[in-house]
Amino acid sequence: MLLKWMMILSILMASPIWPLGHNPVEGDPYLIINKQTNEMAFIDDGSIQKIYSVASGKESKLTPEGEFSIVVKAVDPYYRKKDIPGGDPKNPLGPRWIGFDAEGTDGRTYGIHGTNRESSIGSFVTQGCVRMHNEEVKQLFSKIPIGTKVWITDTNQTFETLAKEKGAISTE
Repeated sequence: MLLKWMMILSILMASPIWPLGHNPVEGDPYLIINKQTNEMAFIDDGSIQKIYSVASGKESKLTPEGEFSIVVKAVDPYYRKKDIPGGDPKNPLGPRWIGFDAEGTDGRTYGIHGTNRESSIGSFVTQGCVRMHNEEVKQLFSKIPIGTKVWITDTNQTFETLAKEKGAISTE
């Protein structure tokens, strides 16, 4: 029985969407968020598919830097802090939540989400999350699985350079 479970665990860990281990593998979905420019690159199939304008922390330190994994995805997320149900126009999380495991959290503290203030996109205004336009976060939500890696940085390097550095796109 123990051998069976060890084999199953080995297979799962070898999966390209397993949130641990050496990822991304070229071709996997991958996100890079640059706090300096308030932009996010969506990489898939070995190339940059789209660059989104986003909002990030009103102070740079609020949006954590590093490489994280998507661990939670929610449609019409509930806003716990102010007890606002999902789908309510007052809900600041918008129509989607894509939570990642920054600073040892469980994907419910830091995330990529929509907004009830579309005009804030491109600004430094959040408490640490990454905001997107609502229609764009819906599109992204459908394209990235749990386990997708997210790299948040503050740099003047191009997304292409950063993606090559992480192995998300080919260096050739």
